[in-house]
Amino acid sequence: MIKNAALVSLSAGTIGEDFAKHEVKIGLKRLDDFGLNVKIMPHAMKGITYVKDHPKERADDLLSAMSDESIDMILCAIGGDDIYRLLPYLFENDELGEAVEKAGKGKIFLGFSDTTINHLMLHKLGLNTFYGQSFLADICELEDDMLPYSKRYFEELIRTGSIREIRPSDVWYDERTDWSEKAVGTERIKHKNEGFQLLQGEPVFAGKILGGCLETMYDIFDDSRYPDTVSLCKKYDLFPDTEDWRGKILLLETSEEQPEPKHYRKMVESFKNAGVFDVVSGVICGKPMNELYFDEYKKIIVDVIDDPKLPVVANVNVGHATPRCIIPFGVDAVVDTIDQVIRFD
Repeated sequence: MIKNAALVSLSAGTIGEDFAKHEVKIGLKRLDDFGLNVKIMPHAMKGITYVKDHPKERADDLLSAMSDESIDMILCAIGGDDIYRLLPYLFENDELGEAVEKAGKGKIFLGFSDTTINHLMLHKLGLNTFYGQSFLADICELEDDMLPYSKRYFEELIRTGSIREIRPSDVWYDERTDWSEKAVGTERIKHKNEGFQLLQGEPVFAGKILGGCLETMYDIFDDSRYPDTVSLCKKYDLFPDTEDWRGKILLLETSEEQPEPKHYRKMVESFKNAGVFDVVSGVICGKPMNELYFDEYKKIIVDVIDDPKLPVVANVNVGHATPRCIIPFGVDAVVDTIDQVIRFD
């Protein structure tokens, strides 16, 4: 049973803003109800501008949480778009490696979206992580409770320290457009969900899952968002090499930016050019938010991969569409679209 959690803002400092106070209050109460003792790291609540301007302090919070032997779990507050800026403060002198060696092994790390960069950092160091939920996006849900599907996986993680299997949600929800205090207690609009969709390849395949938010990983190859993403990620060898991808299952999911199909194709092509599709055992794709461009994305990824033998599965409830499961990275997984389950060893 997980008892002690550290709350970190490694990307956006949203939880420190006045407009999010009601959400933070809800989330902290729920974590307390789960029996978790929460340590808010020193810079996590300092607001959007401070957190944006101080990547070293963000890195310091991660290092402190990782090296603290009393912390069982590191919970990311929310995503953002510039976690890559932490790289020099975590890897120049092997700072993160030393923190992991001191107390990080076996510690749970949970986050998604721009936190994909943290997952890749920790993968470099041999640490298995958990992808799919965050404090503000899931624990602080404005309904009277967490969304049932999301809550089920969060409870399993803090109760057992692992995820045994994931199955499709029965429903999916429209994204909120109002997160103000007046929206507290309002229900989301929900729709029937269709389950895992096999687009091509064998219906059952296996491998260790790795990946995350497509836009975040694309920034490793393209510096149109920030001028130094490519150089910094290359300097610190952030993106796994071809042999590291061999036999793995690639997870791709799109963000709230809801990229137009033309840009989606360009981003997927970056993985094609890097040789990832030549060596992975399969691809799983998260449901896009509000199912916008869903049909187009499915056609594009099959077209870009251009290998009908490579299994591709769409409509997994992970990433930016609600509700969200939690996917363990770095453990053996079997994707079974016949039985509609992904099992983990």
